[in-house]
Amino acid sequence: MAFLDHLSKTQKILLAIFCFPLLPFYFCYVCCCASNTDSKEGEEQSPKQITIEIHPRNKTPSLSKKFSFGKGKVSHKNEAVYDNKGFVNEQNNTQIYKANLHAYPWDESNLKSMLIDLNKFKQLDAYASKVTARSNVNALVQDLLKGTNSDMEKLRSIWMWVTHHIAYDVQGFHNPSQRSSSYDDVLRTGKAVCAGYSSLFQQMCSLAGIECEVVSGHSKGFQYKPGMRFTGDGNHAWNAVRLDGKWHVLDSTWGAGSVDGSGYRFTFRYNEFYFLTHPALFVGDHFPLEGQWQLLKPQLSLKQFEDAMHRRSAFFNSGLVSVKPEASLINSDGKTTVTIKSSSPKLFMADLNESGNHSILTLRPDGMKLDVYPPEVGTHTLKIYCKDPESVKKEYDHVCEYEIRCKAVNKEMRFLGDLNNPVGPSWLLEQQGLHEPSQCEPMVRTTDGRCSFSFRVESHLDLMAMLNTGEFSMTDDQQRRHVFQSRKGERVEFRVQVPRAGLYQLCIFGKNKSSAGKYSYFCSYIISCTNLKVKWPVYPLKYTSWKEDYELVEPLAGVLPADREIQFKMKVPGVSRVSVKARDTHDLILGTDGFWSGSCRTTGCVDVNVMIQEKPADRSLSFILNYEVEN
Repeated sequence: MAFLDHLSKTQKILLAIFCFPLLPFYFCYVCCCASNTDSKEGEEQSPKQITIEIHPRNKTPSLSKKFSFGKGKVSHKNEAVYDNKGFVNEQNNTQIYKANLHAYPWDESNLKSMLIDLNKFKQLDAYASKVTARSNVNALVQDLLKGTNSDMEKLRSIWMWVTHHIAYDVQGFHNPSQRSSSYDDVLRTGKAVCAGYSSLFQQMCSLAGIECEVVSGHSKGFQYKPGMRFTGDGNHAWNAVRLDGKWHVLDSTWGAGSVDGSGYRFTFRYNEFYFLTHPALFVGDHFPLEGQWQLLKPQLSLKQFEDAMHRRSAFFNSGLVSVKPEASLINSDGKTTVTIKSSSPKLFMADLNESGNHSILTLRPDGMKLDVYPPEVGTHTLKIYCKDPESVKKEYDHVCEYEIRCKAVNKEMRFLGDLNNPVGPSWLLEQQGLHEPSQCEPMVRTTDGRCSFSFRVESHLDLMAMLNTGEFSMTDDQQRRHVFQSRKGERVEFRVQVPRAGLYQLCIFGKNKSSAGKYSYFCSYIISCTNLKVKWPVYPLKYTSWKEDYELVEPLAGVLPADREIQFKMKVPGVSRVSVKARDTHDLILGTDGFWSGSCRTTGCVDVNVMIQEKPADRSLSFILNYEVEN
């Protein structure tokens, strides 16, 4: 409290009077330094300041926020501390990991183990990938290092050459006697298995003056299945390199391309993900036999590695961040829910046993939710695929996979094999032109067999909808006529009445009005009705002269009872006459509310038609609706 010595007696009295009401509080004085150690020579220094920070008794003073002396920065919570050998220092990182023992330090902002601007490598990558092979490794490395100015550039040049010129030796993989791991043989043949890739990579780095090691361990490669257990000496090899005193991992074998499911076909497909991969992500499919090469503390156990969900490289390359459940094996009692978080809106697909999805997929701006209903008891394989909506390619990338062990079947949802996904409203539906949905959930339950769905629709769109089910057969006409579409201003409504109890899917399609092309799938809803008394016929048949702004109030059933007086009410704006033709013709009357209404009897006829006369001078009438009459 040395600063009190500079105060006069009167000032001290006033300060005491001021502070007396604050006795229930703690208070602290923070003296800011008179000089800034980071300021440049000749700059004006800030004057001394006194800050009084007052805290209630139940709060702790946040002193660290007040001290900003410019003498250094607080380490990021996800920033590991390394020892003099380039490995993560366990003792110094105790506090970093104490909060969540197995929350590895990946902050979701960078897939690499260090900050890298890949744009700076464009010219180097183009050059290195086109350098032709030489008779020996020495000559090749000399060519590759031309123009490189740092260990990083040397490493990048070697990486690009190996991943673009060495093909995976699928024949050698199946016939060990026919393969060689010698770097000279790999260079000569242009083929290698993982041991040959890592051997050549190590030798090229050594010639370039980069410290490099071959790491052996277990991997989740093309033969991997969820739940697989690993034993023995390992099935894969990759490299670790030391840059600026720190170790980093990479895999040139997987960076070069991929082998198909049969194991006999290799395709060059460059994969940037495996170059200096963040160790928290690399350990997802690479488990070194020597734990130090995980470059993580605490280290992952083999069982944790085996049980963990295999997030493939496409998972991270697609901008996906997390997936739940995190275990690859799921025990199901009839329903399994999988959620994925992404950094931006993505498109997803799911496949169960390569024979259908049996799931309800809902898109979200930051990922997706997938409810899976296995059709039978037993073991099932669930594969999930992803695609960027802006991508021009049609293919979806395989991002992760589960094994589901189903103990019971959800009987209500067992007919979902032919579902169209995604289900329910989403960012994609808004992108297609449908907004403000009346039903926000993907599934609707109805007790009386009727429900409705409405949207605000952009004016250029033409829509249609169909109702289908896997429980019994419905003709295309029935699928269309169990849905009645009407338009009021900007909103389009789809009224649905299901034929009987069951599980249905309402599919909505659309296209541009000015386009002559086919309708495209927009979205769908699941409709569940368990009332066994429900029995609704189709809606009346609409002729092409029925317009979007027409509105039908009654009758909504497309099949009318015989020998009955039937009431009609509908809004048909802009016409001079509306008539109902049964055995005789009956004109409807236009009311002050804008609705045409009236009745007719169904005696002695097989159908009933509604007709309009648009102008008084018209001699002909146009049919707009048709009803069947029961025998």
